Amino acid sequence: MSTKAPRIHVAAEFSPGGDIVLPEGPARHLSRVLRLGVGAPVVLFDGRGHEAAAVLTEADRKRVVALIEHVAAGQGESPLAVHLGQAISKGDRMDYAIQKAVELGVTAITPLYTEHGDVRLKGEREAKKLAHWQAVAASACEQCGRATLPAVHPPRSLAEWLADRDEPLRLALHPGTPGALDRQDSPERAALLIGPEGGLSETEIDAATQAGFHALTLGPRILRTETAPVVALTLLQDRFGDL
Repeated sequence: MSTKAPRIHVAAEFSPGGDIVLPEGPARHLSRVLRLGVGAPVVLFDGRGHEAAAVLTEADRKRVVALIEHVAAGQGESPLAVHLGQAISKGDRMDYAIQKAVELGVTAITPLYTEHGDVRLKGEREAKKLAHWQAVAASACEQCGRATLPAVHPPRSLAEWLADRDEPLRLALHPGTPGALDRQDSPERAALLIGPEGGLSETEIDAATQAGFHALTLGPRILRTETAPVVALTLLQDRFGDL
């Protein structure tokens, strides 16, 4: 498949020889932003691990249609499945954390409400923010070449998220004894907890410890909440994944 063709996420079934009418967002991007016309190659991925080479057969302001030429399994998935629990931060910081986590192969992301976090979302505002974060994840997949869309779950309290964790490797970013990544085995699943700008409270750290989390120390400097998952995920992928 051509690396020059734009990659677009379309939640649809791909069948060679079939047509896909692109949703409004991707259609607008291809026809109005990229200004692609009939005959232009595109790569579509369904978010469930399938990728399709396609060509545009219609491309106007109201309707964009792609003809599926070839379907194949997507690439770019890490052998290590990481579920990131990320304390919700304001504005672009959360977008950055989600984008980079997707680029670094994360499997799932749950935005978390924490004691020191200063973001509280409810009702329609929470639903809109969740849709936005899911769009950020899809855009990151388009950019980095992944065909499987990581799940971005609705925000939860830290206590609820901790109660559901059963990953063999569970790490919380917090100063502690070095050696949290020193293991003889190579786990297939891991959970990573990143706190807010103000850090996790002592009560939250105790709860994480009771839930089987080990403290992960990332050097002598204090990292911002959006930088921490980048560094931690890089270490995890280098030690147990595909970096």
